[in-house]
Amino acid sequence: MEKIKVGIIGPGNIGSDLMYKVMKSKYLQMYIMSGIVESEGIKRAAGLGFKTAVTGVDAVAQEKDVVFVFDATSAKAHLHNSPILKAAGKIALDMTPAAVGPYVVPCVNLDKLTDEVDFNMVTCGGQATVPVMYAINRAADVEYGEIVSCISSKSAGPGTRANIDEFTETTAKALHVIGGADRSKAIIVLNPADPPLMMTNTIYALVKNPDKKKIVESVDEIIGEVQSYVPGYRLRVPPIVDGNKVTVIIEVEGAGDFLPSYSGNLDIINQAAVAVADKLAANMLGVK
Repeated sequence: MEKIKVGIIGPGNIGSDLMYKVMKSKYLQMYIMSGIVESEGIKRAAGLGFKTAVTGVDAVAQEKDVVFVFDATSAKAHLHNSPILKAAGKIALDMTPAAVGPYVVPCVNLDKLTDEVDFNMVTCGGQATVPVMYAINRAADVEYGEIVSCISSKSAGPGTRANIDEFTETTAKALHVIGGADRSKAIIVLNPADPPLMMTNTIYALVKNPDKKKIVESVDEIIGEVQSYVPGYRLRVPPIVDGNKVTVIIEVEGAGDFLPSYSGNLDIINQAAVAVADKLAANMLGVK
């Protein structure tokens, strides 16, 4: 089957894991990995037979056959990269909290986005919690939503640490814009526990219509939808409805393609990004 060529900017942990996930795709073909220095990630990609470069976004923009570009750099870098990719006719999957393009959570709003060229993958916490907030909102109308994402300190690299402010702002906004909460707040916790713990996400919501049966059914449905592209996504604590307060806890175990299984925070955003590219590529290839 014909496949759509892919480029990745940023050969760090996220970029390297993305590479392995793209290699497993039915519709995507890994083609080029680009960074700014001859890093281990660049060497790893070259060792697998892929084209590599150390000229950042420019190298990928010049590849005529590349259609999708995963930008796994930083929020600041993507602000620079986005117009270059757009001018080159590429479709960007933004792994940073830059939020140049629309927020996308595959199971919630991908089908509503058409003719976009820069998809923002929100944040790892956003991919883990927005679906649940959306599910609670459609069942019970959320007036206030708050999430706490707890990730292993070992799975929070320099990029994650540098973007913590953007993480909280972007995640909170996505809980409102996509999740439907009237007001929202996001918190991230880096857990130094050793051995490292799995990513856990606690979702709190104050709702206007606390119908427990509808809430549970809605949350169960969305869990299944997320699991279709993130198999390690699961309920740790099913919905607890106490008056108008709803609490749900989600655990995310990584697939272990490149990163350790406790790095569910990195895994879920990568799985979501590949799911978006897969869906778009399947449409381009005429696959139903």
